[in-house]
Amino acid sequence: MKRKSNYDKYPFVKMPAGKYQCWQGWNAILKELGRKLTKGDGQKKIVVVECYQGVFEQEIADALQEGFENAMLFNSSEAMRSSADLDQLLQDDITGDEIFGYMTRRNIDCYFDHNKTASLRQRIENAEHDLIFIYGTGAAYIQEQYDLLVYADMARWEIQMRFRKNAVSNIGVQNADERASLQYKRAFFVDWRICDRFKKKLMPHWDLVLDTNIPGNPKMTTGEAVLAGLRQATQTPFRVVPFFDPGPWGGQWMKEVCDLDRNTPNFAWCFDCVPEENSLLLGFDNIKFEIPASNLVFAYPKQLLGDPVHARFGDEFPIRFDFLDTMEGGNLSLQVHPLTEYIQEKFGMHYTQDESYYFLDAADDAVVYLGIKEGIDKEAMINELQQAQSTGAFDAEKYVQTYPVKKHDHVLIPAGTIHCSGSNSMVLEISATPYIFTFKLWDWGRLGLDGRPRPINIGHGKASISWERTASWVEKELLHQEKTIASGEGWYEERTGLHKREFIETRRHWFTQPVTHHTEGCVNVLNLVEGEEAMVESPDGAFDPFIVHYAETFIVPAGVTAYTIRPFGLSEGKQCVTLKAFVRNHA
Repeated sequence: MKRKSNYDKYPFVKMPAGKYQCWQGWNAILKELGRKLTKGDGQKKIVVVECYQGVFEQEIADALQEGFENAMLFNSSEAMRSSADLDQLLQDDITGDEIFGYMTRRNIDCYFDHNKTASLRQRIENAEHDLIFIYGTGAAYIQEQYDLLVYADMARWEIQMRFRKNAVSNIGVQNADERASLQYKRAFFVDWRICDRFKKKLMPHWDLVLDTNIPGNPKMTTGEAVLAGLRQATQTPFRVVPFFDPGPWGGQWMKEVCDLDRNTPNFAWCFDCVPEENSLLLGFDNIKFEIPASNLVFAYPKQLLGDPVHARFGDEFPIRFDFLDTMEGGNLSLQVHPLTEYIQEKFGMHYTQDESYYFLDAADDAVVYLGIKEGIDKEAMINELQQAQSTGAFDAEKYVQTYPVKKHDHVLIPAGTIHCSGSNSMVLEISATPYIFTFKLWDWGRLGLDGRPRPINIGHGKASISWERTASWVEKELLHQEKTIASGEGWYEERTGLHKREFIETRRHWFTQPVTHHTEGCVNVLNLVEGEEAMVESPDGAFDPFIVHYAETFIVPAGVTAYTIRPFGLSEGKQCVTLKAFVRNHA
């Protein structure tokens, strides 16, 4: 397993040299704001600083007050409902469940009290100061007319880190001390949905965008530059910024391959292509400007996804790639994902969490748990799972079939199939984007990293297990489905999945020579699953050559159309392998 890592943890989209500016540090940002505010007729100026959930609003307020001593500042939270009112109003979406809520249909106005809003608007109108700032979440709802709109964005992963540090609250409430998992649930089902809806309305009107992901080290660029960077990303292969997280079953493989902190006990997950959660870095010379990757899907869904995918999924990126590392770790939880009708009815999602495991690596004793054993008593199984919550013991292999797996096996897992990866495996999980609807049935009697048992969902699981998926069905439908479908000089292409119930198609290319790909009008997601590095090129020079390294996931927008991939650098003359996923369009 030992190898010298060449995995790039900080990929970025390079901005055109000298065309756009990015200011770093409060001094530079305040100076630029001051320059913009001196333009015009000298009348009273109003600046709105709209903040995504999780932004440290006080840091922004302190900087503005210090930079503009005579300005008047108003915080949008002054017009919000009380915490108790919001808890009651949003309860149907937050729910009392430990993990699952309901995708809210509410908008930004739900946070605000009618009378308080009217009062705050009147105070802003009456203010006699020459310069007025309104900041906070919903600031642009409070003040719809302004001279400058500044959008303070925030990456989802950084928000989760702030939850874990008890550093931020959900919108409109003071719950920073609440368990991070509960804050995350409220944000996932409510706050982020509402902020995203509001962001999409504001994006075309952004004058300036703030990156405050690193406290005390803010960066600012223009809305025009951000949109130009996003547009550029739709015209070239690119990567989002991966993030890594430990877990109770985590392994050691990613530490070596991805060059991670050796002092961390383990790493369980790597989110390498989950645009809703990952960031995108825009490179301005020596400054990297961080924004949520979801902004790209919001701004240019058709150009990124292609017509058929956009028509089906709107501005959601439907394909997810992530890593599950159990090498020298433990089994994943025994789990099942909901069928489509169940996730629609219970959680308000449009489509479900179909998935697959591609084994990047596997030890000799690696196995996958997949499907029910023939002839089992399902009521007895459920009873024993329930009893296991108090006894701490469950014989999984009595009920669930296991299969040995090896490197490059691809196991298909349509929703409703009971499954988990065993220890000593390195999984590239390729799946539909919904990702938190995992019903854990058995967690092997262990605790989470917070010292608490991880929530078990036998009720949801019982309703979701497809009991007819026994060993005979699994072996016919889900294992060893590889089929060679094309070949040429120095390459051949296999179809590896996914199952016909899943909307994602996967193709594997083995190649020592350049191989040509076509997006066919749909976004492609690929990972270099064998080989040190490869070069992605445009046949007509439409984009700059793009280098990918082992285990890196990259996205090829629909509009790229044709591209080639060939072994490069240390892999020249050697065999490389890519695994490509796209949405079936002609099924």
